[in-house]
Amino acid sequence: MRMFRSIAGTLAAVVAGCAAAPVPSAPPAAVRAATPAQINVPVEYYRLPNGLRVVLSRDPSVPTVTIAMYYHIGWRIEPRDRTGFAHLFEHLMFQETTNLAKGEADKIVSGNGGVANGSTHFDYTNYFQVVPSHVVEPVLWVEAERMRGLALTPESLQNQKDVVKNEVRVNVINQPYGSFPWLDLPEHANVNWYNAHNFYGDFKDIDAATLADVRAFYDTYYVPANAALVVAGDFDSAATRASIARYFAPLPARPEPPRPDVSEPPQLKQRSVVLTDPLAPRPALAIGYHVPERNTPAWYAFGLLDEILLQGDDSRLWQRLVTERGYSDSVEGGINLSGNMFDYDGPALWSAFLIHDPGVADAQILRDVDEVISHLQTELVSPAELERALTKIRSALYDVAGSPTRFGLVELLASFALYDDDPARINRLEAEFRKVTPELLRRTAQQYLVPTNRTCLSLRGARMAAAPKP
Repeated sequence: MRMFRSIAGTLAAVVAGCAAAPVPSAPPAAVRAATPAQINVPVEYYRLPNGLRVVLSRDPSVPTVTIAMYYHIGWRIEPRDRTGFAHLFEHLMFQETTNLAKGEADKIVSGNGGVANGSTHFDYTNYFQVVPSHVVEPVLWVEAERMRGLALTPESLQNQKDVVKNEVRVNVINQPYGSFPWLDLPEHANVNWYNAHNFYGDFKDIDAATLADVRAFYDTYYVPANAALVVAGDFDSAATRASIARYFAPLPARPEPPRPDVSEPPQLKQRSVVLTDPLAPRPALAIGYHVPERNTPAWYAFGLLDEILLQGDDSRLWQRLVTERGYSDSVEGGINLSGNMFDYDGPALWSAFLIHDPGVADAQILRDVDEVISHLQTELVSPAELERALTKIRSALYDVAGSPTRFGLVELLASFALYDDDPARINRLEAEFRKVTPELLRRTAQQYLVPTNRTCLSLRGARMAAAPKP
C-alpha cells in the first residue's frame, strides 16, 4: 500500500512492451536538437452499453497477459465514520461469489502459473492478474463474477475485519515510521474530511462496519459504469472482445455514483505539527505543498520541479541536504506518496521527507530547503537542467521495455480511462512535459512552493518527545 514514486519512477513502472530505438553514443548536433519521437503504446478503447470502460493494449513480445479491474472508489470518498472501509472492501472482494467458492479464483490464476493481487489508493481500488496468454478467458470470467455476484456473509466480513486490523498493526502501529508521512501528512495538510481522515482506518470504525454497509457499498460503487477493465499483453483482440462481451455485457447498467465535493480551500498560512513515534530511533521531518490541478500546464511544470528538486542524487535538495550538509543519507518524496503523479483524482500534495540526525534542528533543515527553492523562484532553470529532467522521464518510459508484469502500464491506462475518459493520453505525456518552459517553472515555484502553502511534520521518538519544539 505504501509507494513512494517519482515521476521517472512512476514512468519506470508504467510502460511495458514499448520498444526503444538504439541511440548512438554521439549523435550529430542536428539529431540532438530534434524533438524525439513520442512513445506509442497500442490503445483500443470502448465502452459497453452498461458503462464499463474497456482498454485493450496488445503487445505480443512476452507470452503473458495482465488483466486488471479498476473501480473509481478509494479511501478518499469512503463513508464517514467508516474509515478504512475502502481497504476493508478490497479484502472482501477476494472472498467467494455466488459461483466461486472461497479460494477458487486463486486456483484459477495460480494453478495456471499466474499471480494475483489488489490494492487501495486515494481514488481507486484495483484487482489484477498476470497469467499466461491462454488463461485470459477464465480470468475475465472471474472478474465478471466479482462484479456480478459477490457473496457477502457475516463470517467473511468478520474474518476480513480481523485481517485488516492485523495489517494495520503490522504495517503502521508496530512499525517505526509506519504512518510517516504517507498517512500523517494528508491528515494535517488538508481540511476537507475526505482528504484528511485516517485512510487505513480506526479500529472502532472497522469494527462498526455492518453487512448492510458492505452490501450498500458494493451496490453503489462496484458497478460497470464505475469501473475500467484493462487487458494488456499477448492476446487475440477479437477473441478478447468477444469474451468481454459474453461475460460483462449482460451485467445490469447502474448509474455511475456521484462524487462528493473533495476540493480543498487555499491554504493561507504554514501549518506545523509535532508527532511522536515511540518506535522511531531518529527524528524525521516531512513537508508537503498543495500542487496545481491535474492536467494543467502548472501541474506538468510541478512534475518537472519534482525531478529537479528531489529525484536522484543529482537533484538540488539531495545535493544540499545529503551531500553538502549530511543531515541524512537520503531525502525522498514526490507527488502523491500513496501512488504517483497520475493515479489520483482530486487534491494532492508534493512531499519531501528525511530521517535525520538528532542534533539537527528542523528549522535548520527548512532554511536550507527554502534557500534551494528560492533559486527556482528567482532564476530560470538552465536548458541543460530542464533537458536532464525531461531525459529522466523519457528514459524511464523506455527502460521498462519488455517487462512481463505491465503493472504500471495498466495503472496509467485505467487511471486515464476512469478520470479522463482518455487512456491514449499515455502517448502524449512526454509532449505535455516538453511544453513546459523555464519561465513556467519559475512561475509555478513562485506560486506553489511558498511557506503559506506548506505543512511541516516533525516526528520524534518517545525519548525525544520532551525536546523543545523547533
